[in-house]
Amino acid sequence: MATDNIKTMIGSIFNEIADAMETGSFGKKVRVGLTTLGSELGVENMIKGAEMAQKRASHIEVVLIGPKVDSALTQVVVENEDQGYKEMERMLDSKELDACVTLHYSFPIGVSTVGRVVTPGKGREMIIATTTGTSSAHRVEAMVKNGIYGVIAAKAIGIKNPTVGILNVDGARQVERAFKELTVKGYQINFTESSRADGGAVMRGNDLLAGTPDVMITDTLTGNIMMKVFSSFTTGGSYESQGYGYGPGIGENYDRLIMILSRASGAPVIANAISYAVELVQGDVLAVAKTEFEAANKAGLKELLSSLTKEVKKEESKAGAKAPEKEPVTGTIDGIDIMELEDAVKVLWSSGIYAESGMGCTGPIVMVNETKISEALGVLSKAGYSVGQAEDC
Repeated sequence: MATDNIKTMIGSIFNEIADAMETGSFGKKVRVGLTTLGSELGVENMIKGAEMAQKRASHIEVVLIGPKVDSALTQVVVENEDQGYKEMERMLDSKELDACVTLHYSFPIGVSTVGRVVTPGKGREMIIATTTGTSSAHRVEAMVKNGIYGVIAAKAIGIKNPTVGILNVDGARQVERAFKELTVKGYQINFTESSRADGGAVMRGNDLLAGTPDVMITDTLTGNIMMKVFSSFTTGGSYESQGYGYGPGIGENYDRLIMILSRASGAPVIANAISYAVELVQGDVLAVAKTEFEAANKAGLKELLSSLTKEVKKEESKAGAKAPEKEPVTGTIDGIDIMELEDAVKVLWSSGIYAESGMGCTGPIVMVNETKISEALGVLSKAGYSVGQAEDC
């Protein structure tokens, strides 16, 4: 019997050592706070999620910030949500907490959250960049920043060279051009290819369901909707049962690790959000962010963003361009953002090519005579558009 006890003790010690080596903790627990007030599903739901997360690993400590409850977890008692946020900020700034998960938080402009879901098509995890907050008041600038934030989160959770796709929303083509320019100047983005036959870095609805990229770039409002759909599609929308929540607020020089949940997030999502926070702490997300921003800025990120937000005056020849003689337009060109569609048509007019704008199954298209496709592609490419001949749906 004594021998069995000794074997059990030795086994336990080796397990603890292995766990410490894997997590890098060596006795230091990751402390993650959870504010418990404000959920539409009640404080009990929050506690359940916290206890689920605590049971998953011995190297974390979940700290409840809210009213006194019947739980063995560490508790910091506050009377209302406002006090909870203030205590959360104090504990983060004093390093009493490594991260905190909360239901709502007003991030400064320039900071937005990076969500994480499990896609239904193939059960694959995918990061959605971003889901709450405002990276910029300018749409395209915001989406470029969102992409960098998504890469930061992916690298922090152990994806060394994350694949990236851009959801087919307004501004997608401009974002693609911006990242290609950064890549040429030294900041590498590992674009993936759409699962559809025409490929490309601009993702379709199919790619959302399949989880084609590790990081899906989109505007924040669309990302927020996607998070809600992925999290609660099996429950009819009343309860978020899947995924990791809306994620950490990330921004240049932002040094608080605050994770966001919905007021409809259920216990499984709360538990996953806490686990997501632990991964980010262990991956030193703040250090990863510093490295990524340094690399992007070295490649001219700030100058690029400045050029995106600058109002560019149309050349007189383009602004006053008149349509050439009309002819059948059976050839189609895609790759042009909807916000630049009419300008692209006038560029072709200025070169003597009759063109019309339209909408194909992949988004905005320019239509020209099929015998002039090659000539039109050359003109548009020279003008700075990333274009290609449109494929069938």
